[in-house]
Amino acid sequence: MLGTNTSSVEISGVTKHGFWLFLDREKEELFISFAEFPWFKKATVENLFCVERPLPHHLYWSKLDIDLHVDSIRHPEKFPLISN
Repeated sequence: MLGTNTSSVEISGVTKHGFWLFLDREKEELFISFAEFPWFKKATVENLFCVERPLPHHLYWSKLDIDLHVDSIRHPEKFPLISN
């Protein structure tokens, strides 16, 4: 459809250590480490590429049922996987 905004997020690379996520609005590239985000480690490349950005701070991988706040990627130390 003409005038429809394209996705504001894309996967720009995948390695054995994680993957790169490019945020169009911010012109920012972030690395998602499999060590810090282990639920992505066994995901297929196809599933990694199915990412949506319903809100500027919210990312959603529908095929993996994973929701992430953008700040949790920028500052994973502030969002521990294990609560104290």
